[in-house]
Parts: sequence; structure tokens; C-alpha cells
Amino acid sequence: MAEIIQERIEDRLPELEQLERIGLFSHSEIKAIIKKASDLEYRIQRRALFKEDFINYVQYEINLLELIQRRRTRIRYSFKKDEIENSIVRRVQGVFRRASAKWKDDVQLWLSYVVFCKKWATKVQLSKVFSAMLAIHSNKPALWIMAAKWEMEDRLSSESARQLFLRALRFHPECPKLYQEYFRMELMHAEKLRKEKQEFEKAKMEVDNLDYAEEILSGELARIIYKNSVSIIKGAEFHVSLLSIAQLFDFAKELQKEIYDDLQTLHTDDPLTWDYVARRELEIQSQAGEEQPATKQARAAEMCQKEERCCAVYEEAVKTLPTEAMWKCYITFCSERLTKKTSSELLRKKRLERTMTAFRKAHELKLLPELQYKQWVELLLHHHSLKEALEVAIAGTELFSASVTMWQMKLQVLIESKSTDITTLFEEAFVHLKPQVCLPLWISWAEWSEGTKSQEDTEAIFKKAILVVAGADSVILKDKYLDWAYRSGGYKKARAVFRSLQERRPFSVDFFRKMIQFEKEQESTKMMNLREYYERALREFGSVDSDLWMDYIKEELNHPLGRAENCGQIYWRAMKMLQGEAVEVFVAKHAMHQTGQL
Repeated sequence: MAEIIQERIEDRLPELEQLERIGLFSHSEIKAIIKKASDLEYRIQRRALFKEDFINYVQYEINLLELIQRRRTRIRYSFKKDEIENSIVRRVQGVFRRASAKWKDDVQLWLSYVVFCKKWATKVQLSKVFSAMLAIHSNKPALWIMAAKWEMEDRLSSESARQLFLRALRFHPECPKLYQEYFRMELMHAEKLRKEKQEFEKAKMEVDNLDYAEEILSGELARIIYKNSVSIIKGAEFHVSLLSIAQLFDFAKELQKEIYDDLQTLHTDDPLTWDYVARRELEIQSQAGEEQPATKQARAAEMCQKEERCCAVYEEAVKTLPTEAMWKCYITFCSERLTKKTSSELLRKKRLERTMTAFRKAHELKLLPELQYKQWVELLLHHHSLKEALEVAIAGTELFSASVTMWQMKLQVLIESKSTDITTLFEEAFVHLKPQVCLPLWISWAEWSEGTKSQEDTEAIFKKAILVVAGADSVILKDKYLDWAYRSGGYKKARAVFRSLQERRPFSVDFFRKMIQFEKEQESTKMMNLREYYERALREFGSVDSDLWMDYIKEELNHPLGRAENCGQIYWRAMKMLQGEAVEVFVAKHAMHQTGQL
């Protein structure tokens, strides 16, 4: 192995001599490079190979290349690149080849190889890398698309990109993304040829002998891809995606119309089709080249007409396709338009009326989804329609009695309307809901009670909740309970709650840190209490939280009643309890504290 390493170092000598001769590196720097290179070569030549060693080798060489570039710029010397940079690039490519042969399945390694070649190697070399990568990872459509895009955009080779897409589709005949990108590529190719032809014609050059077939210029290849793809991949979503791509190209108007007509013919029973057709009404006039309205009132009136046409399509859609999904599309559109800013009071009023009408019709037909009930209640509350909001919330809880969201909305309406039945409703909600989803309701009940009921009533709610709520949710509840106790009864009350909960696992670190902070806020802070809180916190989190140990040490050092002699014992306890990286973090922080940096 030593002979191989020595031979590889000797292969470097010509480039290193050039670096020193032209003044890019000093003699001592060249010696340091040789030493580092020897170490890196040893690591990638040994019997047991590790991927990290190859990555470190490559990263070192890339750093060296970048340093050479910076120094060339500084001294303005641009010669001898073949002897220096190109030699390094070839060596790095060799390392990448070995690594990618050893760890064939590592896509990230291949991508690093591609990124390196894009910056430092020639286009021919990168093309070979893509070929090797795709031979192994032919099952990943994203890599085929990357290679084809590079051929199209960087090598300017539409034919190579086309061949890659055709090969990819043999492996993935039902991949929507491949068809979309292939479709886009053919349209880009046609647009590029059209621009070239226009430039030749402007320059009055002969174009008859050049390959500008009218079928290609009009996007016929893209049309063939479209026809083939929609015969294989069904669904309006894919169809709309191709139409969206086609609309990016002005020359493809006929193709756009064909796709649009097919969408309406083939996917009449898909809500997405109707949604697309309706929304298209917003754009039709603005694309017609008509003169824009001069005044704000005229623009608002025109927008109102466009939205009316959209809603007319939606109205037809919900009659033709009376489904929950179709109503959801309609209501989503109305809600989006309602949130659009406008200075026109008439337009705002029209949008609100349309939205409310859509909600009511869908509700009457029992085709309003749960999420839309929530939006409807929020909209009614925003416009202070408490009576109707309560009716909608009641209807929502009847339809979705197992939804905590619907019960929350109903309670919110009752609270805003100053109802006297709120306690009864909370209790009714818990009857219908599973305990594991009730945390938001318990918190809402406690918050409402804090503002309207006695301290005893609120505490009774927290105590009930603690008995029912389990797992991670109970952690949040305990933190809320402790916060409330300190707000309502001060430190004495908070300490009583802490003691009542201290054996009810699980906890959060914040639960203990809150008590530490509450203790510190008292006029006479008791070190005995602080030690109790830290010890209890460390019993729960001492194996993972290095900050707790450090704060405990600082407390003993800084508190007037602290004992500095305890710090050594706390340190060694931390070293025994902490696990994994937490040990290193603690040691580093402790060392910084010792030197006065923390």
C-alpha cells in the first residue's frame, strides 16, 4: 500500500511544482499539502474503506481548487490551468468513480458527483456521469428528469433530452411527472426553433434549407405526448397540469384549446374540471386585449361581472355534480374572493351575499363538509350574526358530534353571546367526545372559568381534567394548571399545585423551570426550595438535559446561601447520568464557565 500512496503523491508533484513556481503557494504550503494528501491517500487505500474518507478527500481537493482560483484572481495569473486545475479535477473524478462504484445505492453521493462535474468538469464528462448514474438508478424518475433538463438547458441538445425522456418512460410508463416535463421540453424546443427562425428572417437569411418543419414549430410533438399521456394517466388533475404548462407558451393557442375542450369532455364528473372552468372566467376578458376600465367603479363593476360568470358555472356544476367535493370547491372560491381587498362597498357586499348563500344551500342539501361549517361560523361571528352563528354551530355539532372542533365553535358562540348554559354544554361535549381529543376543551373551559367563575370552580375544572387527560396532553395541562395557580394565588398556591402534581408523570422541563423561576421572583429566595426543584427536574431529565445541570451549578455558586463545595459533586453526577452527545455539550459548557465565558 505504501508504494501505491508514494506513486500517487509523485503523480501530484508536477502540479505542486507549478503552484510553487508561479507563486500561488509557498514552499511551506506545498509541504503541508503533501502531508495532508498522504494522509487522505492512506485513508482511501486501506483495506477497510469508509465513505466519509472519500468525502473528506473530495472536499479537501475542492477547497484547494477554490483557493487556487482566489489566488489566481488576486495575482491575475490565468495560465497553466491544464497542468494544475485539470489535473486536480481528474483526480477528484477518479475518487468519485471509486466511491460511486463501492456505494452504488447512495443517491446523495451521485448527486455530489454531478454537482462537482457541473462546476469543474466538461459537459462530455458530466454526460458520462449521468449515464452511469441512470444505469444504476433507473428506478428514480427525478434523476431522469434532472439529466434531461441538463441536456436541454446546458448542452442545448434537444435530441439527447428527448432520448432520455423516451428511455425514462420505458422504465416508468405511468409517471405523471415524466410526461409533464417531457411535454414542457418539447414546447420549449418548438419555441426555441420559432425564435431562431424569426431571427434568420429578420436578418433576411435563407431558411429553406434549415430544418424548420411546420409540424415541429406548431408543437405537434408536444401534442403527440399530450395524447399519449392522457390515454395512460387518467384524471382531471393531470389534464389540468398539462394545460397549465401549455398556457406558458403563446404560440400553442390551438393546443391549449384542444386540451381545454378535452378536459370538459373527458372529465365532466370531476369537481376539479368544473373548478378550473369556473375560475377561467376571471381571466377571459383580460386576455382579449380590450381597453381596461378607467375608473375604480368601472373596474369594480367589471370584476363583479366576472365573478358572477364564475358563480354561474359553479351553480351549474353543483346541479350537474351535487357532491360534497363540488360544494367545497364553490365555497372555497367564494371565500377566497371575499378575502380579496377592494375599496368598492358594492363588490364587498356582493361577495358576502354569494358566500353566505353558498354556505346555506350546501347546508340545506347536507353537503357541507366539517371544515366549511367552522369557516361559516367564523364568518358569521366576524359579521356579528350571533343568532345564525349559534344555529349553524348547533347543526354542526349534531352532524359531527365526534368533532372537538365543532364543539369548540359552538362554545365560542355561546361565550360571545354571554349564554348561561356554558357549563352544561362543556359537560355535554365530554359525553360525546373521546377523552384523548378533549384537551382543547378542558383548556377552553378553564380559561372561561378563570374570567367568569370563582377560583374554587376553576381549580375544580383543572382537577377533573388531570384525572381524565393522559399522556403528552397531560404535560400541557399541568403547565397550564401551574401557570394559573401562580396567577391566581401567588407562590404559595403554585407550590401547593406543584406538590400535588409532582408524582403524576409525565412532565415537561418547563414545569420544573416555572417553579424555579417562581421561587426566584420571591423577595427571599430559599436555596432549599431551589435544590428541591432542581433535584426533581434532574430525576426526570438528568440524562438528556445538560442545561439543567449547568444551571444547578451556577445556582450553587451565585446564590447567597449556595454551597460552592457542592458543585464538584453535581459535576460528577452529571457525568454519570448524561448520555450520548449531551455529555460532550455539558463538558464544553462547564469548561467555558470555568474560564469565565459563560
